[in-house]
Formats: sequence, structure tokens, C-alpha cells
Amino acid sequence: MASVTYDHVTKRFGDVTAVSDLDIEVEDQEFLVFVGPSGCGKSTSLRMLAGLEEITEGRILIGDRVVNNVAPKDRDIAMVFQSYALYPHMTVFDNMAFGLKLRKTPKEEIKRRVHEAARSLGIEDLLDRRPRQLSGGQRQRVAVGRAIVREPAVFLMDEPLSNLDAKLRVEARANISRLHLRLATTFIYVTHDQTEAMTMGSRICVLSAGVLMQLDSPQNLYDFPDNVFVAGFIGSPAMNFRRATVRQENGDMVVDTGDFQVVVPPAHARHFPEAIGKEVVFGIRPEDIHDPQYTPPGIHTAQVPAQVDVVEEMGNEKLVYLADSQREGLIPLVARFDPRTRPVVGNTVSIAFNMDNIHLFDATTEQALRVGRERTDV
Repeated sequence: MASVTYDHVTKRFGDVTAVSDLDIEVEDQEFLVFVGPSGCGKSTSLRMLAGLEEITEGRILIGDRVVNNVAPKDRDIAMVFQSYALYPHMTVFDNMAFGLKLRKTPKEEIKRRVHEAARSLGIEDLLDRRPRQLSGGQRQRVAVGRAIVREPAVFLMDEPLSNLDAKLRVEARANISRLHLRLATTFIYVTHDQTEAMTMGSRICVLSAGVLMQLDSPQNLYDFPDNVFVAGFIGSPAMNFRRATVRQENGDMVVDTGDFQVVVPPAHARHFPEAIGKEVVFGIRPEDIHDPQYTPPGIHTAQVPAQVDVVEEMGNEKLVYLADSQREGLIPLVARFDPRTRPVVGNTVSIAFNMDNIHLFDATTEQALRVGRERTDV
């Protein structure tokens, strides 16, 4: 078991900076997730920790040991790749035991570790099969099992679920989370899927173009995004954004997008003291846009007209894409309606914004304007 430290780490490929001044501390037994779009530097960050990429600047520590010049095999880490990288001519047992055999681990110890790992993953009856005889989910568990038997200080996982179908991904997410709790070991996990990140990580490191955008708990990333990028990346469907101006009117804070105006309730307006008179980006999540008939109790709402453009029936909810009723073309607004509502494409409807959960960002810097955040503990 060990902590991991990225001490102002930078990675360049020629003139391209893949990772820029990454400075984070991963606590012992933590489950940290790197997340971001393709090309953001998340896999490169993991590969530098694994010793598969050289570090241009900075240091990486595992525990108290600087590992910049330590060979991958001597870093006390185990890695699960996206491709699983199983040897096709070997049985499941031999695939899982291969690393231990290279380390000249005694045969009885190898047998104990492999059977123990296979039992925990539910693949004990597959040990005599070869990879071609396994399903995608079974191969994924074999790859994880091969890492478990190493009993490393740190587990590294690079998009291990991307080859699985939706149902298997859900099952595998739960299995890996249970495994982390059982092993009580540091896990560092890379994914482009923000749902995986939110459901698995104790903390999430959001990257964009090699730069750390925010490192926080899943709930804080959702409730208190530091900037427009994080706000738009975390959540599905993504947060709605509109350019707007903020003014004071009759003692109220008013957000004016040009297409509609909404009043911010006083209890929420106090979080945006710097917004008055500024150009801002107004943000609201789809789940905070309601059919007025089914608005949750106890919230402050503002109603605006909109035209129903597309309705996606999800069973437990309806995703409603809205167009401005006053002009042609789509407004970038998506609403998550109660399943009881009956929106009709082409009809003009009234929609209710939950004004208690709006977000305001500086239009120039795209940084959040909110102050007095009531964060959850990380």
C-alpha cells in the first residue's frame, strides 16, 4: 500500500505538451480517477507513473520513493490495459500466474494467489480455458486477476471497461469498486466516461489539453464546478449554457440572455456578489429544468416559454430538446422532464428553471463566480 505524488510533472512530445505541471497527491488506499476527453493527457499521466513514458520535468513518487528512473518492474505497481493483453496460447491460470513465475515465486504460493484471486472474481471455473473461449467480461476479469495476484502497492487501470457492452460495464464497475474496498489498496483509474468516474472515484482529476481543471470529490464536481469546462463535462446530458448579462433591478439580481430574463432568488444571489454588471455564462443542468406541473416542492422557479423540438422517451424520464418560441433555430437547452409529462413536438410550453441551482461563470475567464461554496468533505 502506498501514496502517489505527481510533483509538478510535465510531459512533452517534441513541441507538444501532453501533460502540463501536474501537481497532485493521491492518498494511500484512495481510488483516484483521471477523466477527460481524448488527448487530454490522462493515459500519459498513468503511463508516466507506470514507467512506460519518460518524465520531461518534475518527479513522481510512490510512497516516499522517487521513481523517475526506476524500471517499471521495480515500481511495485500492476496495470490493467484497455486491450487486456492476454496471451492467447496460455490458459487463464497461466495468464494470471505469468508475472509471478517471472519473479520466481514458489509454485505453491502462485497456486494460492491465483485461486484466491479467481475465487474473488468468480472465474475459478475458467482457469483451464484459453482467452478465445471467454466472453469480453470474463477476459476483463482475468486481466484484473492477473494484476491482483501481484499484490502491488498501486493498481493502475487504463480504460479497462471500454471494450464491454453497456450491461457488462455496469457490472464491472461494481466489481472493481468492491475489489478496491476488499483489497484496501491505492487505485488509479483512467477513463473518458464521466459516468464511470462519478460512480467509482473517491476523487476525480479532470484534465483538458494536459492541464488539471479540477481535482475534487464527485459530488463537489457536480455541485461546484470550478469552470465552464468541468461544468459541461460532468453530467449527462451536459449542462446548458447561455451567454448573458447580470444587472440589479428593483433590488433583484436579473440574468438576461437576450431571449429570456430570470430573477435569481436573494438567498442564491448572495453567492454571486461579483456578477452584477458583468457578461457571464449562465448554466443550468437538464435536471433543473422542469415541466411546471411536476416541479419539485420547496424550490424557487422562474418560468420562460419554449418550443418542444425533440422528445426522447427514456421510461423513467423524458429528455426534451427545446427551441426558442420567438425565433428559428435551436436554443442549447435540454430538459429532463418527469415521465408523467406529455410534451408534444411543435407545441409552445412553459418551462420552469430551478433558480436555486443555477451557475454563473465569468464570460472571459470561464471561471465560476460563486463564493461561499458549501462543499462536501473530500
